[in-house]
Amino acid sequence: LDQHDNIGIDLVAMSVNDILVQGAEPLFFLDYFACGKLQVDTATKVIRGIARGCELAGCALIGGETAEMPGMYPTDEYDLAGFAVGVVEKERIISGATIQEGDIVLGLASSGAHSNGYSLIRKIIDHCSADLSMDFDGKTLADTIMTPTHIYVKSLLALIKQLPVKGLAHITGGGMTGNVPRILPDAVTATLHKDAWPVPPLFQWLQRQGNVSDEEMARVFNCGIGMVVVIAPEHVGNALNILRNAGETAWEIGEIGNRLPGQAATLLV
Repeated sequence: LDQHDNIGIDLVAMSVNDILVQGAEPLFFLDYFACGKLQVDTATKVIRGIARGCELAGCALIGGETAEMPGMYPTDEYDLAGFAVGVVEKERIISGATIQEGDIVLGLASSGAHSNGYSLIRKIIDHCSADLSMDFDGKTLADTIMTPTHIYVKSLLALIKQLPVKGLAHITGGGMTGNVPRILPDAVTATLHKDAWPVPPLFQWLQRQGNVSDEEMARVFNCGIGMVVVIAPEHVGNALNILRNAGETAWEIGEIGNRLPGQAATLLV
């Protein structure tokens, strides 16, 4: 796979992971590819990546549109969009409404930056004049940065079918402090422990090279956690076993408590 394949996978991943948090199973995906002049090799790689993403998500690629618009796009650049449709029975929608004090927060490992924070990544690379071809943790820096977003569909659907999952949060722009609060009832807060999972080398390097504060890192990047699961304490052991048997790397990273007046919905301690 090259960067164009990876972009195609990312497009699918961000869509299916977003609908997954409602407990929905992705059914199909459509894409839109726009350019000034069609470069067949590039477009083929992008669509190949989209097809691979759909395979990983268990959904069908049922169509799309390719638009050539001379004068609208610079040479060798393209615009890419897409959407997924999924289904869940109304009574099985995961809304977070049943989350309560004592519930446990699990974190599933991310595969990289997950399509978020790239404006800051580009700024850091420019600032430190990083060589994208340099070795970085066994790959080139470019390949590390362009690692496609992990697709959690099959493993989390397996979990949902076996255990009562109370809440799911896809950790995208805004990090955990910006995304976990979306699934929490007003009366509770999530306390997440930073030492509960290892921060991947990419995020350590970005923070060091860019002199980025802990607060900014937590707001911009996923910092190693791509999906959050809230579940009752009696199901934690089974949940971790199911996720790990499905190929996920998962940790217990926090707990739910009562929210005090003026307290933030999510605390990273």
